[in-house]
Amino acid sequence: MKVTIIDYGAGNIKSIQFAFNRLGVEAILTNNSEEIKSADRVIFPGVGEASSAMNMLKKSKLNLLIPELKQPVLGICLGMQLLCNFTEEGNTQGLGIFDVSVKRFSDALKVPQMGWNSITDLKSPLFKNSNEQDYMYLVHSYFAEVCNQTIAKTNYGLTYSSALQNKNFYGVQFHPEKSSTAGEQILRNFIEL
Repeated sequence: MKVTIIDYGAGNIKSIQFAFNRLGVEAILTNNSEEIKSADRVIFPGVGEASSAMNMLKKSKLNLLIPELKQPVLGICLGMQLLCNFTEEGNTQGLGIFDVSVKRFSDALKVPQMGWNSITDLKSPLFKNSNEQDYMYLVHSYFAEVCNQTIAKTNYGLTYSSALQNKNFYGVQFHPEKSSTAGEQILRNFIEL
């Protein structure tokens, strides 16, 4: 099993790598197109600001490669948001894999949402052996709206998509690598898809 973590300068990718190591899987950090294309599974992480992250993807032409991938791909946090059509953060066009927009939480809420929150309405093999109301770790100011590609929801002032799926592309707003055994189960499921 070859797992590749896309390294494009936007994210704490070491914690993801360590999470796979705990599962007995070596995950390779790379921005090399051939390495990414030949992987069995691809992780698309992201932490930071959307327009800067998208510019980094464009510089390495990864914005053209990612939508063409045929193997299972998991976008995490900002990675998931960049797989959407558009994000209000920096008025950024996304990769258009998930047919949904990303919006900013209302200023009436404490933003960013930071800490543990539950996931519900689980609808994918990505959540095999997961439980409704499992708690995941989140840090974000923007959210993907609920749509027909939603496979898990979370409530924070409103209900939003905490996970999305379109064919071989999966996205999670939460950080499975920081979400204890519940998050580890999701990474295990991703490997086994």
